[in-house]
Amino acid sequence: MSDTDAHGTGRNGGSADPGRGGTDGEGGTDGGSDAHTGGGRAGAPPPAVTAPGGRRPVVAALMLGMALAAIDGTIVSTAVPQIVGDLGGLTVFSWLFSGYLLAVTVTLPLYGKLSDTFGRKPVLIAGIVLFLAGSVLCAAAWNMAALIAFRIVQGLGGGALQGTVQTIAADLYPLKERPRIQAKLSTVWATSSVAGPVVGGLLAGYADWRWIFLINLPVGAVALWLVVRHLHEPSRPRPASPPRVDWAGALAVFATGSLLLTALVQGGVAWPWLSAPSLGLFGASAALAALTVVIERRAAEPLIPGWVWRRRTIASVNLALGAMGLLMVAPTVFLPTYAQSVLGLGPIAAGFVLSVMTLSWPVSAALSDRVYNRIGFRRTAMTGMSAALLILLAFPLLPYPGEPWHPALLMLLLGAALGLFQLPLIVGVQSTVGWSERGTTTASVLFCRQVGQSIGAALFGAVANGVLAARLLDAPADGLPGDLDAVTRALEDPGAFSAAATDHLRRAVDAAVDHVYIGAAGAAALALLALITLAPRRFPVITEATDAAGTTGVQGRQDAAP
Repeated sequence: MSDTDAHGTGRNGGSADPGRGGTDGEGGTDGGSDAHTGGGRAGAPPPAVTAPGGRRPVVAALMLGMALAAIDGTIVSTAVPQIVGDLGGLTVFSWLFSGYLLAVTVTLPLYGKLSDTFGRKPVLIAGIVLFLAGSVLCAAAWNMAALIAFRIVQGLGGGALQGTVQTIAADLYPLKERPRIQAKLSTVWATSSVAGPVVGGLLAGYADWRWIFLINLPVGAVALWLVVRHLHEPSRPRPASPPRVDWAGALAVFATGSLLLTALVQGGVAWPWLSAPSLGLFGASAALAALTVVIERRAAEPLIPGWVWRRRTIASVNLALGAMGLLMVAPTVFLPTYAQSVLGLGPIAAGFVLSVMTLSWPVSAALSDRVYNRIGFRRTAMTGMSAALLILLAFPLLPYPGEPWHPALLMLLLGAALGLFQLPLIVGVQSTVGWSERGTTTASVLFCRQVGQSIGAALFGAVANGVLAARLLDAPADGLPGDLDAVTRALEDPGAFSAAATDHLRRAVDAAVDHVYIGAAGAAALALLALITLAPRRFPVITEATDAAGTTGVQGRQDAAP
């Protein structure tokens, strides 16, 4: 592999643009490694410098901060009956989740830009404080409307946590060591997905549902103390003019994302897809998207810079991870329904069928560097997604009704495949930009993944209900429920229907979920297509050095294998 070239040497916070000559893997073989570089000059301190105690306290803070954001999405779900029983609002309780998701998703670009402009530490501190303030307010909510509003406040903090934690993790470690911290963060997500429902159920059942929010306070307080005490960023030269924040662009992105995600989340649930509310929201979001493009083109410091999409590496990773967010809806949303309605498992056993995926994912992610050190980022990700495609296509081939270990085995393999796909892309794309662009790049990746999940929930929900409705046309009994949620609730009462009608419903659910997994396989194919057609064969990895003044600059660029 070639040594660093002279392109961009000394550019403070610059980045390699795959659109420029000599960076898109020209020449050479495709089998070289893009990860053998250490991500920095020998002996140079990392861009984010810690206190004398080393990086461990900061890593602990990052894991605690990630835990806050990760567990919040699952811990509330098991307490919904108690919350609705206390506050009411059964018809709008889904906004407890939708409101949080909206706030997290639409603020990711803003926090990414702010962290590049003002530094990671103030953004992370603000995110933790905002998240904890939202938690306190949620615990004090007096009705469902107030709780939903305070969940949005939580989400505003959660957006800062998700993006900034990932960015600081990349700042702290050189390229060779990044899989270690990313694997730890993946383990946090895996543990939270399993522990969240358990902790939420215990607190709701034996204490009070308000404790599911108050439990965030000690965790967040420790994370905040560790960040304030141990995270020290190097000083950078003061710019000639004060940095400007694109507040108009931030407002436009927030409004566009809010309308679009509201249309996707509520369409087919609160109102029909072709109804006036759905069409109005989609039309308004399209108009606002056009306005956002105009605002961003005119902004001196745009919130979503054009280079995010002009650089092939970043654009391809954004699209690939957006497709991954799309396919993740199949196991996370529809597999529990399949396990309970088709296999007849209880909620805990159904959760275990899904949770095995979270066991293999971090293990695969932790070992992925051994693969991409040999064959490169792009080939490793393509290998993982190719395996995921085959696993998703295998799901419809499972026997009916089958044994619980059948889908559990597939989910174990799927977790390993996706761990091999996601982490190399995140590590790789973060390594193609300098410090001053890493926050924006990381936020764009996470934003696309979140949007993909929202689109997937709407798209696959429509697919599942369409297949279910078609299968129920020749039902052996009248009065059967017509949508997936209603069927799932009906099947919880074994005496509600005759044996023939119950079996017909189970087979209809089985067919609906099979079609969802076929759709998820299509999303996997889209991810592969993005990598094959858009991603450069060799990721243009930047090596960063920190000079004596603590300023991060680009020492050089290394064209490395995909």
